Amino acid sequence: MTAPRQLVVAIDGPAGSGKSTIAAHLAKKLGYINLESGAMYRALALKVLEQQVSLDDPEALRLLAEKTAIQLEPQSGGNRVLLDGRDVSQRIREADVTAAASRVSAHPQVREIMVARQRELGARGGVVMEGRDIGTAVFPNADVKVFLDADARLRAERRVAQNGTHTPEVAKRIIEDLVARDQRDRTRAVSPLVPASDAVILDTTNLSIDEVVLRVEQLIRQRLSR
Repeated sequence: MTAPRQLVVAIDGPAGSGKSTIAAHLAKKLGYINLESGAMYRALALKVLEQQVSLDDPEALRLLAEKTAIQLEPQSGGNRVLLDGRDVSQRIREADVTAAASRVSAHPQVREIMVARQRELGARGGVVMEGRDIGTAVFPNADVKVFLDADARLRAERRVAQNGTHTPEVAKRIIEDLVARDQRDRTRAVSPLVPASDAVILDTTNLSIDEVVLRVEQLIRQRLSR
């Protein structure tokens, strides 16, 4: 019996829309690899912070990206992220790295290098990749494209819950950072955050994780049946 064809599934959307959670659940159900573009940018941003490279120096950032090794190793509980062989899976989720990653990813020179690496990782198919420009720039010919969105306030609340923070001051800062990141991502000159013309847009505001996964699975089955 012929094995099912291995697809490339692209999931895009703003911060807090549920991309990472949905991609992880979907990849596990399908037996696909979950390629987190955001984790790759976060890992690079961590190195930028550690080496005190200016976030506003595109050439220095490009040179650093060229000589940085980033690996994603699928685990039962999510990807293990290795930066030059060092496990940084937890560190890259912290607030300072999150803020830096958004600024690092805005530079065209950096994105060119990272996109080339992401394409290499997904060239054979059998991947679920989430980010902000997967369906438009990284894999414009992806078999299935989904753009997740949600009410801005709910996305901010999700991000606060994800960080396990409940103090008003820190929660307020996280919400402000999310709003600022939305603005940067949607207005950047290269690969702005917009749905691909052939993407299916899903508003996750009133949907559970299982409901969103089911809807994307339905899209995948439709694609495989063609």
